[in-house]
Amino acid sequence: MRTATTVEASSGFGEVTDFVVEAEKLGLDVCWVAEAWGSDGPSALGYFAARTERMLLGSGIMQLGTRTPVAVAQTAITLSNLSGGRFLLGLGASGPQVIEGLHGVSFARPLARMRETVEIVRRVLAGGKISYSGSEFQIPLPGGDAVPMRLSMRAEHEIPVYLATLSPAMLRLTGEIADGWLGTSFVPEGAAEAYFAHLDEGLARSGRTRADLDVCQGAEVAFAPDEDALREMVAGRKKELAFSLGGMGSASTNFYNRAYSRQGWADVAAEVRNRWQAGDRDGAAALVTDEMVLGTTLIGTEPMVRERLRVWRDAGVDTVRLYPAGDTLDARLATLARAIELVRELSPAAKGSAPPAP
Repeated sequence: MRTATTVEASSGFGEVTDFVVEAEKLGLDVCWVAEAWGSDGPSALGYFAARTERMLLGSGIMQLGTRTPVAVAQTAITLSNLSGGRFLLGLGASGPQVIEGLHGVSFARPLARMRETVEIVRRVLAGGKISYSGSEFQIPLPGGDAVPMRLSMRAEHEIPVYLATLSPAMLRLTGEIADGWLGTSFVPEGAAEAYFAHLDEGLARSGRTRADLDVCQGAEVAFAPDEDALREMVAGRKKELAFSLGGMGSASTNFYNRAYSRQGWADVAAEVRNRWQAGDRDGAAALVTDEMVLGTTLIGTEPMVRERLRVWRDAGVDTVRLYPAGDTLDARLATLARAIELVRELSPAAKGSAPPAP
């Protein structure tokens, strides 16, 4: 497995930068930069490209609807050329609360918009004049005097496209058209039916196999010195998981809740959401079980974490996205360093490793 992490630069930008620079020194393969409803991702990615030399850098994720497909392609080419070919383009549909509530753009038809966005981005990357007629996008816009144009810049390197998806239809699309999958809410024991069956169906549509798709999954990693500390860690994560199950998305759409439901926790996930939506945050968190926390994280004693990493690898994860716990920068880096060592012990040769430093 390769190793990765995700950062978000809404606050403490200096410390985040220090973390990214030191993570590269530890041998981390990929750093994804989140956007969500905070800072924009590309600005931080450009800065990190100037502060690093070897590590791959990815948008994790740029959200559909916040930029036109051509603007996405322009951003990808710029970051790829700036970084010497170290950029990975991660795209995701996000959810109605962010897309409609924050950006004022319709969240309707995300599947069609995702497919067409990727098609347009790849046409732009190919370097020709841009002409596209789809159900969601028309380029040039009909009815005027505009004619097809091409960018005045060219992509100097290949730019892999990763999709952050959770629903069955989006997973099938990922397998069909993407170079990588940015997953979350991952339980390896339930992943075959919840995720991989749909990814494999999409791969088969395009005549590909699992070897053609980088499966990138993420979770918090934390090392407990003993069982008492572990119980305290698990208890502290229950409200965070309750927020994912009950507070993410809108009143009618929560893709995280659906993902957990497909992996064996439908009843609990539904009740957690009901209580969270009713304002009973503590009651929602109380319903989250230890099994749910441990099943979807890399939290435990060191032997437990080592074993869970092995399970993730055997389940089909190619790149493990590590969110290291710790109250300070040094603590997070220490956690990350040990996790990277454990992954290396399990994976002497990683698929698609980062290019050597120039």
